[in-house]
Amino acid sequence: MTWPMLFGVLSLMTFHLADSAFVGQLGRDPLAALGFTVPMQQLVSGMYVGLGIATTAIISRTLGQNDELRAQRLGGLVVTVGASLALLLCASVWLLQTHILTLLGAEPVLLPVINEYWAPWLVSAWTGAMLYFGYSICRSHGDTKLPGYLMIATSLLNIALDPLYIFVFGWGLPGAAWATITAFGLGVLVIYPALLRRQWISFQLRQLSLGKALKQLNGIMAPAMVSQLMPPASAMLATALVAGFGSAAVAAWGLGTRLEFFSIVVVLALTMSMPPMIGRMLGAGDIGQIRKLVRLAVRFVVGWQLAIGLIWVLASGLVAQLFTSDAGVQEVLGDYLVRVPLSYSGLGVCMLMVSVCNALGLSLRALLVSTLRLFACFLPLLWVGSQINGLTGLMSGALVGNLMAGAMAYTFYRAGMGKLQRSGKA
Repeated sequence: MTWPMLFGVLSLMTFHLADSAFVGQLGRDPLAALGFTVPMQQLVSGMYVGLGIATTAIISRTLGQNDELRAQRLGGLVVTVGASLALLLCASVWLLQTHILTLLGAEPVLLPVINEYWAPWLVSAWTGAMLYFGYSICRSHGDTKLPGYLMIATSLLNIALDPLYIFVFGWGLPGAAWATITAFGLGVLVIYPALLRRQWISFQLRQLSLGKALKQLNGIMAPAMVSQLMPPASAMLATALVAGFGSAAVAAWGLGTRLEFFSIVVVLALTMSMPPMIGRMLGAGDIGQIRKLVRLAVRFVVGWQLAIGLIWVLASGLVAQLFTSDAGVQEVLGDYLVRVPLSYSGLGVCMLMVSVCNALGLSLRALLVSTLRLFACFLPLLWVGSQINGLTGLMSGALVGNLMAGAMAYTFYRAGMGKLQRSGKA
């Protein structure tokens, strides 16, 4: 189940990097504008990923009870609720953009550039949310191939359209968002007819016990969504802290964040493929098998992410030159790549434990892990590092904070498993 998601998520991260590489050729200001967009992008994606977690958990359990009709209607409910929430969130970001950018510390000269980009970008964010809800319904039915193939297809199309829209048509930075709208829009036109043909969604919501269904959905969605919204809140605070060191620092930090997304692609694939497996094992009461699965995943993630971190360290100079022609941004990005990636093993373990706890029904524990990772480990050490040694110290603080978070998350998971086993809920 992991392989299709691995290649799918890898392709998504590749198109984000391609976006950055193309925009980097436009100069420092568009790249900095993209850097200020990253935390807001995480905010929107945090909402729909949280709903996606609830979708996978509830529909897979319903299918385990052989109630396919209810699973269909739950799928329709997810799409309806998700479309409404995504639209409300994107509209709110647009209306509050001036206040948001002021809080993030954006320089006044960047505001017209960001304003021009954010309208099409928010449309692309809503379209991406709709596509993700379709992916979540597929995964809850055990199908990772269709989402994986569509992720690859839409990402390749996006990469192909980027230079056409940005340079040939002369649309500049907004062209990157229009390329995403085109690719994701075509993906939506493929996945929803497929879901209807397979009878995996139904909009006969009146036949669904709506109050009970919404309560069940919210019971998992609310903590999971808050958990997913913690990283963008943290990213906004981190970006505001980095903004104090100038636009070159923000541009490099934004690039580094996108490289981070690319680096943890295997972890992201595991967080999508493991919950349905864990849900079935939990339903069968096989706690021992869950422990074995999680131990195997943790060992793999630690080894894999350490290898990825070392690759970034060795290639830091070359990568910095590849993604930007600005000497100031190159220098900061090089410093980032020799420090922060070495902590991706801790970050990966933490992300995996949040996903596992949600799959086990320990959504409040998952929320606690996310909160402590960001507000007890990551952000405080960013600030301490910046006070000790400026921007370089800030990046060293990110390294230590991520490693601490990984150790903390695994400890919380083990305590949660022990409590679950003693309570006999399995």
